[in-house]
Amino acid sequence: MFFSFGIKDVIDIFLVALMLYYLYRLMKDSRSLNVFIGIMVFVLLWIFVSQILEMRLLGSIMDKLVSVGVIGLIILFQEDIRKFLYNLGAHQRMRLLLRFFSADRAASKEKDKETIVPIVLACMGMSKRKVGALIVIERTAPLDDVAATGDIIDANINQRLIENIFFKNSPLHDGAMVISKKRIKAAGCILPVSHNLDIPKELGLRHRAALGISQQCDCIAIVVSEETGGISIAKDGAFQLRLSAEKLESILTTELDPQRTGR
Repeated sequence: MFFSFGIKDVIDIFLVALMLYYLYRLMKDSRSLNVFIGIMVFVLLWIFVSQILEMRLLGSIMDKLVSVGVIGLIILFQEDIRKFLYNLGAHQRMRLLLRFFSADRAASKEKDKETIVPIVLACMGMSKRKVGALIVIERTAPLDDVAATGDIIDANINQRLIENIFFKNSPLHDGAMVISKKRIKAAGCILPVSHNLDIPKELGLRHRAALGISQQCDCIAIVVSEETGGISIAKDGAFQLRLSAEKLESILTTELDPQRTGR
């Protein structure tokens, strides 16, 4: 008996490999790589017992464990799954329409510059005076939950306003500022703190909070250090430290490009 292997089988294998890769990325980003490895070992053992050895009793027990385990994993990783599914949909949103409106890209870039330049100037001003600041800029995933932990402002992005909010005697200077839809949405917000042990010891709580929110949401977190005045960015769970004004503007222009983010 010959085993037939066609194009459909190639597509099937490719899709399974793609699904496993995205599951791996999801678990890695949420610091649950060991859980992913454990799941894969259990699945392989389950297939070996039920399909190859055809052990009915043990196979049926493992079938039940798999059924219950899937529900348990959904509950355990509901935030990560929600973020993954949202990002999956957001990257395709308006992508085709943007191609038809490519003539408006110059106007769009000019608007983005009006948003980015005040942020860069405010960060440079606070850096010179060593005023600590933490600014979170929304990309594809909404930051409504984070904004709800602070005071809603809903104001135009303005250099002087940003600097006043983070002034040392301001009641909102200790929290994070959330920028959404090219407006200052809220200030004094509370962010999740990263427990990553690889963070350099010289980086303080603001940096840990910036890394924490970048691990959980698709956003850009800008930190101005109160101790050194250094400017850093946290994105996708990784830091870019000691940025100049030109480098900061370049990163924000690239990362907040509507065509890149699918907005």
